[in-house]
Amino acid sequence: MPVKHPFVSILVRAHNDESLISRTLEGIFAQNVPFVFEVVVCDDASTDRTREIAELFPVRFFERPAGPYKPGRTLNALVGAAAGEIVVFNNSDAVPLDDGWLAALVKPLLDAPDTPQFTFANQLPRPGAQALVRKDSQRAFGDGKVQATWRFFFSLASSATWRRLLLETPFDETIQYSEDVEWTWRNSRRAENPVKIVYCPQAHVEHSHNYTLKELAKRFRGEGAADRIIFGDKPSLARELMGAARETLRDWAYLAKRPCDWGEIPIAPIRRLVQRISHWRGANENVHKSQLTQMFTNHKCLLFVFVAFVTIVNN
Repeated sequence: MPVKHPFVSILVRAHNDESLISRTLEGIFAQNVPFVFEVVVCDDASTDRTREIAELFPVRFFERPAGPYKPGRTLNALVGAAAGEIVVFNNSDAVPLDDGWLAALVKPLLDAPDTPQFTFANQLPRPGAQALVRKDSQRAFGDGKVQATWRFFFSLASSATWRRLLLETPFDETIQYSEDVEWTWRNSRRAENPVKIVYCPQAHVEHSHNYTLKELAKRFRGEGAADRIIFGDKPSLARELMGAARETLRDWAYLAKRPCDWGEIPIAPIRRLVQRISHWRGANENVHKSQLTQMFTNHKCLLFVFVAFVTIVNN
């Protein structure tokens, strides 16, 4: 039987988001829902005005666990501190775009309360997003048709589930990246009562990043290391470079239709090489250096690509 009036905890992790957190909290408190919710903010040692701005809103603050930051540990502590039956994760830079975001995000949970589910929102790029960031966002989210063809896709940035599921099976506290993917992959594949992952295209938030090449390298290296743990991935360099080539062709096809964005045409292959080689490095993080050297020897014709990558990322 559908549940109409649960108590909901909206958990907001924040770090140096003074330019966005006000819009995010305003959007949260403007939601048109028939149930009561609390907002819990966990500020990760921001050095700007993030916490000061959040204090202007009727939120409850939660201090993250002491010690080096581990996303899974912070998430588990937040869930433990939440009072709601449903927990909604919404990053401080994920801005709800209308007053129906929350209702759309929790609707699948309320319609089938006995079914274990984890929903996630439709993330739209910011007005100032680079063309290729817009393109990647549209492919990953949009109507959901492209993501449905991928092995797996999920984003915790704006998402919701029953608190009981997370208390029964906490987030992994050992990995530094993709803790959300690890949890949803693991629990959607369990033999008994698997968790259903539900994309909610009508739950709109504004969320995107114009990463620099160094930031892209760091993120994809971290995700590569996580993918090896989660999926057992150990991709070859040749496979990664083929993936970079395919995505570059998609980039160019997208940009060709948008003359105002032609300035991004030269950077497209560089971005994809940075992403793919960084992912490969992360997935092979524990491989001995002598083995890495042998891999490059076996791909002499690709060695110049790696040299170009290192030069770009370290400048």
